[in-house]
Amino acid sequence: MAEPYVKKLSTVLLEAITDKDPLVQEQVCGALCALGEARPAEVLRACEEYLWQHEKLAHPYRTMILRAMETVVSSHISDLDKDMARAVIFLASSEMTRVKDLVCDWQQAASNVLVAVGKQFIGLVMEEVLSKFQPGALPHYFVVQTLANLAASNVFGMVPFLTSILSTMLPMLGMAKHDTMRVAFCCALQHFSESTLEYLANLDQAPDPTVRKDTFATDIFSAYDILFNHWLQSREAKLRLAVVEALGPMSHLLPSEKLEEQLPKLLPGVLALYRKHAETFHVSKSLGQILEAAVSVGSRTLEAQLDALLAALHAQICVPVESSSPLVVSNRKEVLRCFTVLACCSPDRLLAFLLPKLDANNERTRVGTLQVVRHVINSAASQMEVKKPFILSSMRLPLLDTNSKVKRAVVQVISAMAHHGYLEQPGGEAMVAYIVQQCALPPEAEPQKPGPDSEDPATDSVRDVSISTLYLVSTTVDRMSHVLWPHLLEFLTPVRFTGALTPLCRSLVHLAQKREEVGADAFLIQYDSNVTLPSPYAITTRLLTVSSNPYLGDGRGAASLRLLSVLHRNIHPLLGQRWATTVPLLLEHLDEHTEETLSQKEWEERLLAFLRDTLAVVSDNTWICQLSLEMCRQLPCYNGTPQEKNFLYKCIGTTLGAASSKEVVRKHLQELLETARHQEEAEREGLACCFGICATSHLDDVLAQLEDFMRSDVFRRSTGIFNIFKDRSENEVEKVKSTLILCYGHVAARAPRELVLAKVESDILRNIFQYFSTKDPALKLCLIQSVCMASQAICSSAQAGSFHFLRKAELVAQMMEFIKAEPPDSLRTPIRKKAMLACTYLVSLEPALEERVQADLIRGCLHSVMAVLPEPEGEEDRQESLYLDTMHALEDLLTSLLRRNMTPQGLQIMVEHLSPWIRSPRGHERVRALGLSACLLQHFLEHLHVSALVPFHNLGLLIGLFSPRCADLWPATRQEAVSCVYALLYLQLGYEGFSRDYRDDVAEQLLALKEGLVHPDPAILFHTCHSIAQIIAKRLPPEQLISLLLTLFESLGDPDKNCSRAATVMVNCLLRERGSMLQEKVPEIVSVLRSKLQEAREEHVLQAAQHSVYLLASQHCAAVVSSLLGGSLPFDSHTCTLWRALALEPSLTTQVLGLLLEKMSRDVPFKETRAFLLSSSPGREATLLPLAATCALHEVLSALESGPAVLELYPQLFAALLLRVSCTLGVLLPRSLQAKERRSVGSAVAPRSLEPCSCAVDALQAMLLRGGNEDVVRRVELEGGWQLLRTSAGHEEGVTRLASAMAKCAGPRLPLVMKALVCTQSSVYEIQRVTSTAFLAELLNSNVVNDLMLLESLLDNLAARQKDTSASVRRLVLRGLANIASSSPEKVQAHGPQLLTAMIGGLDDRDDPHSLVALEAMVGLARLLELVKRQDLRSVLLHVAIRIRPFFDSEKTELRSASIRLFGHLNQVCHGGCEDVFLEQVVAGLVPLLLHLQDPQAPVTNACRFALRLCGPNLQHEELAAVFQKHLQEGRGLHFGEFLNATCKLLMYHFPELLGRLAATSLFYFKSSWEDVRAAAPMLMGFLVLHAEPEHQPLVDLEQITAALQLLLKDPAPLVRAKAAETLGRLVKFA
Repeated sequence: MAEPYVKKLSTVLLEAITDKDPLVQEQVCGALCALGEARPAEVLRACEEYLWQHEKLAHPYRTMILRAMETVVSSHISDLDKDMARAVIFLASSEMTRVKDLVCDWQQAASNVLVAVGKQFIGLVMEEVLSKFQPGALPHYFVVQTLANLAASNVFGMVPFLTSILSTMLPMLGMAKHDTMRVAFCCALQHFSESTLEYLANLDQAPDPTVRKDTFATDIFSAYDILFNHWLQSREAKLRLAVVEALGPMSHLLPSEKLEEQLPKLLPGVLALYRKHAETFHVSKSLGQILEAAVSVGSRTLEAQLDALLAALHAQICVPVESSSPLVVSNRKEVLRCFTVLACCSPDRLLAFLLPKLDANNERTRVGTLQVVRHVINSAASQMEVKKPFILSSMRLPLLDTNSKVKRAVVQVISAMAHHGYLEQPGGEAMVAYIVQQCALPPEAEPQKPGPDSEDPATDSVRDVSISTLYLVSTTVDRMSHVLWPHLLEFLTPVRFTGALTPLCRSLVHLAQKREEVGADAFLIQYDSNVTLPSPYAITTRLLTVSSNPYLGDGRGAASLRLLSVLHRNIHPLLGQRWATTVPLLLEHLDEHTEETLSQKEWEERLLAFLRDTLAVVSDNTWICQLSLEMCRQLPCYNGTPQEKNFLYKCIGTTLGAASSKEVVRKHLQELLETARHQEEAEREGLACCFGICATSHLDDVLAQLEDFMRSDVFRRSTGIFNIFKDRSENEVEKVKSTLILCYGHVAARAPRELVLAKVESDILRNIFQYFSTKDPALKLCLIQSVCMASQAICSSAQAGSFHFLRKAELVAQMMEFIKAEPPDSLRTPIRKKAMLACTYLVSLEPALEERVQADLIRGCLHSVMAVLPEPEGEEDRQESLYLDTMHALEDLLTSLLRRNMTPQGLQIMVEHLSPWIRSPRGHERVRALGLSACLLQHFLEHLHVSALVPFHNLGLLIGLFSPRCADLWPATRQEAVSCVYALLYLQLGYEGFSRDYRDDVAEQLLALKEGLVHPDPAILFHTCHSIAQIIAKRLPPEQLISLLLTLFESLGDPDKNCSRAATVMVNCLLRERGSMLQEKVPEIVSVLRSKLQEAREEHVLQAAQHSVYLLASQHCAAVVSSLLGGSLPFDSHTCTLWRALALEPSLTTQVLGLLLEKMSRDVPFKETRAFLLSSSPGREATLLPLAATCALHEVLSALESGPAVLELYPQLFAALLLRVSCTLGVLLPRSLQAKERRSVGSAVAPRSLEPCSCAVDALQAMLLRGGNEDVVRRVELEGGWQLLRTSAGHEEGVTRLASAMAKCAGPRLPLVMKALVCTQSSVYEIQRVTSTAFLAELLNSNVVNDLMLLESLLDNLAARQKDTSASVRRLVLRGLANIASSSPEKVQAHGPQLLTAMIGGLDDRDDPHSLVALEAMVGLARLLELVKRQDLRSVLLHVAIRIRPFFDSEKTELRSASIRLFGHLNQVCHGGCEDVFLEQVVAGLVPLLLHLQDPQAPVTNACRFALRLCGPNLQHEELAAVFQKHLQEGRGLHFGEFLNATCKLLMYHFPELLGRLAATSLFYFKSSWEDVRAAAPMLMGFLVLHAEPEHQPLVDLEQITAALQLLLKDPAPLVRAKAAETLGRLVKFA
């Protein structure tokens, strides 16, 4: 039977091969291959017969069958006998040549079958193929292709046939007229030649070692003649490429003399193809093979072809490389291989051709030539050894090329030269210079990668490759050490190499260290023999100067300092030990910082300290003078880098300061003044710093030199000894003056303090005063800065107190003129800042300023700064920094002025000047004014000295001015206002006699309140203001209260509404805290506030009035209640507010709540409308009285103070409001209110919705909040319970979530709540019964029922409802009974029979058409099973298992999931007691559980995982249980096929007798409505068969299974068809 059955399976699969889905086709082919794995011969025979019998089968399907046959043959070639092989060969040959036209996929598949068979049966294949390869007749295309592929796949088998094949083929070549056929012949000749060469190269392994190359020479030459002389001329590009591909390997087989004879024609012929083909890889590859063949035979004719060869190859190498085209890259490699061949045989000719090409101006030509030169240098080093001078000299013009591609190529050539000793030759220095020059190229900010079509690489690519090359050559090529050292030092000082400093320094450090290792003599530089090298002074100056900008140029600061340290012996012999300590400290500082965090000023100070230390160590005036001379010489080099030039000026000043020769100092200072570029601001500053630093040691010489310069012709613009200035314009002279003035300032600032007072007026300020009349802004700044420096120098002097500054007032007036000249609304220059800073220092000097002058100074400075408009968002940081500095300068000036009059009157004067700005409508002016006020008050407080207990008479006025600003719209203003109040309170304490260090607990609270003022929330803000008012009330003297209140009332009209509200808050707080003093005013105040309630438009004023009304209502409770009861729905905002006000009195609140509850329950909750009575659609309207009571309850309960009353009436309120929610579901407003609500849309009359259910829910939430159950409200809100309560669909779940929250968070309330709800279970309204049952059922889910001893009463109450007419109530009763498993598992056994009876009754509930009661019963049973007694369970176990089995395949997901999960629990409770009884149920459920693992619903698949894990132990085999545990863990991904395979393997091993039963059950699911389950069923069947033993075959009906699978092959789902095909492939097991 086996063979017919395999044939049947194969036939079924073969008939399915025509499926339209590619996935199914692939699976069918896979199944055929699987059959072939087991029974290769039978499957091959079936495929053969099928193809013979179905000659009209379309070729795509024939192709798939042939591919399957190829797979089977390839895997089992050794298992085939000759007969089978002969049949397959005959079929494949027939399929391949069935039609003359080319059908590539089909015929290629047949050819592949022949090639696969040919690996073992080459003779049979050749017999068949050669039968169709007869002399005189042109063979089929794929016959030739097959021969070619056979030669490639079976070299040793095919080569012996090649002689006869070639002899037959040669006449055919002339017969081939079509290009396609010719291509096939070319391909065959190529493979034949390659196979022959491989055979000859491995003769030691060949079956016939006597084979020689000349055996094939004649035939190959004949073929060559046709290919080259005839076919190569074809117009068809594909044919030409095929010919040239064949000619390459064929050239190695040509006779030597024939090759020599053909080369003059062959090489030009091949070269000509370069012009005809865009893709030239195959041409170059073949050309390389031909050249290698020619060289191997010692060709003499090759020399004559060299020019043409070189020209063609050079043209190829000059083609731009496209990174997206691998063939072009490969072509370049082949071309370079050709150049290598030519370089080895004709180096002179090659260089004679290449080197002149370097002079070409064409970019591609030059780049290509350079690439060839580099390649030849590397690949033909021995041949190029004697050519080094010529190659070096030819690089002259490429070195001058500016093209970036050429540059990169040149650098690569130089790198190759360095490795091969070229740079040691004369001319090598130019190459080194070129590399350094490329290292100095500017880097791109963000390098752009060149695209595939880009011609130019990014400039930084050249720089990067140059830097890498220089470092690698310096560090890895030992022979370059004496070339580069000390030659690289020459590139340190020229400005054009600045960009290369970092790589230069790194290379030099490495070279110097290597030299030092050799010995001191090798390391020391011989300057006499190296006149081009920079001097030690030049090196020191250069490296120190560039270090001032340390992170520029890839970190040149650290690199320069390291080089400087390494060169210490060459700089000065005494520096080594000191620099070994100081340089590492500088480097460490750089490592600790980044470019963003490094302080430039601090870094420059460190470098200058390093320089001073170096000069002190050297202590040689000649050396120091030489260094200063070199520094002056290098100054022009830094004209393009102002920062570095500025630093160099400082270095010059430092060096001159250390020089002992006054003549040298004067001479250098004069030259600096004459040659400086005074029009550059940075240079003026740098030169001034130089003079200042020098003045620390040479004050008299510096002043004398400045005096001489002022008398020079520079300022008279006439000819004289300073001819350099004779043509200067007026503007240029102003710049020179600016430099001179700055110099005086810096001299004053840096000169020794003990000497400066004697010189400041006579020598410094006298000269500065001459230029105050200028209008030039730069000169103004210099004047102000110098005055500031001079004033600061005077103030910091020890004798400043006794110094009488005669021209102080004049200088202050001049500064004010400068300030007033600035535009009032913008800040663009630092003139204001520096002028005010100068005034700050001047004010502190004697004599004091007059009061009028002082007032003008304050007004002028305030106006010049306060009115400046703030910068728009996004402006640069420099502008912000300028503004902050200016503000600090103003603070310092005002503080300095206040310091001259430290009295309350002096403070009042300052505040009066600031008052208009404090009340300004512009926020930026207020924040500035408050900031200045806080600063002044703090200063006044810190320097307060009270000699007698006097009153601080203006305290109330000042606090009234500042305190409302605690609520300013600007947060910064609020902070400053608190600081002002804080300072004022401590000032009052100071005037009361408390010491300065006394800390008042009340006043200190203000600091903690500052955080509340940052918060944008108005509630927090005004609460903080209230707290501030309380603090003020506690510390304010009684006599100041009236003035404070009057000031605050004025603030009610403040244009800043926040400040107005803050004034209101503070007024109320003061009235409450200190109201006893104003008792007689209360009636009048209350009357005013009542009227405000109706008239006020401002919200904050309205709120204040309402608060006052509360005070009145607390005294007149009855009248207020009476007026509210007369209100109508919907409540207006005033009524709502007053309802909430009533809740502030607990006793009254209790009475109101009781009355409202009685009103709410007096009437029915709704009335049926006429529309509802006449139709089936719901239509209910709420009754008016309960609705109004509900709204009122909500308003009262919304007040925080209603809590005590709510606690007293908690159970009544909760039950009533919960049932009110349930009976208003879907209920509409009364018709009268509907119309009223529509009219009020948009008028904001009703702040809350009147929708009945929402009103009830809101009231219930408010009740819980007031009852102290915020956590209940929050928990229900987080779970979405409140929203669920409002909807009919979600109401039940909402009640459940509310009950759960109550159980968790409000347990002590439950006994009375439960009692109130039990009373409602007989309600005539079904929805109320459902609500109360749902609530009570959920209570049983919590352990709180045990703690409160409610369990028995709850069980009895729920059991009594089992026969309720409502299915929802019956379902909720079952849920509640099952909940005992969660709350009281220890009580389950005591009530086991009762609980099981209830659940089984639920399973059998026939009055529920949707099986929801049964679903609840299954869920409940799953929870209870493990807790009931085993004897109670044994009697019902089988009944439950049988009853739930139909639900496994229910259409409802919930029923499937619950029943399967319950089945798992049933298995779990069977462990160790009733496995034998239950085993039958486990076996019956195994297939459904396995297949539903593929259920489309995740809950079902999870339930199946759970059930199978628990079924495992009942199957009584540990391995199977282990597989279930391993694969079916929760949350772990399941590879279904792998799991099913493992399961079926174990099932068939341990339970082989179940095969028939499992297979039969699987067949049932072949018709499942779920596609995934339908696909899983044949998978299960297939794995069962795969692992079953053949002797168990009788247990299954193979015919039935095959027929069923055959039907599945027609299933509409491709996945099902694919799985069916896969399973058919496995049925071979039973064949």
